[in-house]
Amino acid sequence: MLLQRVITAVVLLLVLLPAMVYPGPLPFAAVTGVLMAAATWEWSRLNGCGQRVAIGSGLGLLAGLGLAWGIWGHTPWPAMVWWGVTALWAVVLWLALRQGVDAWGRWPVALRLPFGWLALAGAWWALVSLHARGLAVLLSALLLVWVADIAAYFGGKAFGRRKLAPRISPGKSWEGVVSGMLAVLILALAWTALAAVWAPAAQALYPILAARGPVLAIAALLLLTAASVAGDLLESLVKRSAGVKDSSALLPGHGGVLDRVDALLPVLPAVMALLADAS
Repeated sequence: MLLQRVITAVVLLLVLLPAMVYPGPLPFAAVTGVLMAAATWEWSRLNGCGQRVAIGSGLGLLAGLGLAWGIWGHTPWPAMVWWGVTALWAVVLWLALRQGVDAWGRWPVALRLPFGWLALAGAWWALVSLHARGLAVLLSALLLVWVADIAAYFGGKAFGRRKLAPRISPGKSWEGVVSGMLAVLILALAWTALAAVWAPAAQALYPILAARGPVLAIAALLLLTAASVAGDLLESLVKRSAGVKDSSALLPGHGGVLDRVDALLPVLPAVMALLADAS
């Protein structure tokens, strides 16, 4: 299992890193678009679609993203659009997590499916928009989620006593959430300190937020971390409702694409909202 995870991670890095550092936007947009199409296939299957419909959904999203990017890809979305996507995420997360696993299956499919497709499309657009702003800002957004997840895992293992959502994800604890938040704040402090002596690091999420003042910056980082936890919980809820452990077996040793990007989905549009509001 560990060998499978390592091999899959290495293959993904070999594909993603060259696309990420390539001077033009097309390789990164194409690679991440394919990943989001795969996640759309997974989301559709988790929400009751048959194989043909799920595949059609994934291909349809990929074609739609390509068409939209070809028309509007070089036009930045205004802050109000990103805030609208973030508000939609907040409403869905609050309702779904409050109602629990049993209620998810009672949501109309006509709501569940489009929400997932819109969430994946919005996250992809946020990814390519962050990439267009530069590697520093893209990596700072990705690292926030990765660091929060890793710190929450180890913090929960070491200190976890109070369960966060036992019926949705029994392994998560409030102590893990706090550990993730503290780790993100430490990351932000370290990155901002680096930006003071190395100019390229200044064009990233943490120095931009720090320029608005410590209170707003800390509040934004804590809310982004909370969004990453909630995104992870929502996917766990959907999988439990569908009676499966992983969203698919596309990534050997890791599960599916959704299993790897779930925490990113609500965070990336929120990051774009904050950055667009600052520009």
